[in-house]
Amino acid sequence: MHAYLATIIRGLDSPWVVVGGVADHVHILFDMGKMHAPVKFVEQVKRESSKFVKTLGDKYERFYWQRGYGMFSVGPAHRAETEAYVRGQEEHHRTKTFQEEFRTLLKQYGIAYDEQYVWD
Repeated sequence: MHAYLATIIRGLDSPWVVVGGVADHVHILFDMGKMHAPVKFVEQVKRESSKFVKTLGDKYERFYWQRGYGMFSVGPAHRAETEAYVRGQEEHHRTKTFQEEFRTLLKQYGIAYDEQYVWD
């Protein structure tokens, strides 16, 4: 799945991409450029990857991504640190759940949220 996500994103004119994650979510670090609106970009990546997963067998025929997503901007000075974070997801999630991690990111970036609308 990670390799397929990277392939989709490269096909959207984003040649640099790193994908990491665990069973319940993924992190993708990429250079989106200026040619795509974020919501359309995510929509296309979700759509194309969902179609791919459904070709993997009957047990995946009902696969879908959650409706929402988080997108955070990272400056060049933090790229190496963020890449290490994305690549280290398996280790990271031995001690922290996805929900704990996402709340931390929302707070770190100063994004107000309501718990009832964050999780599918």
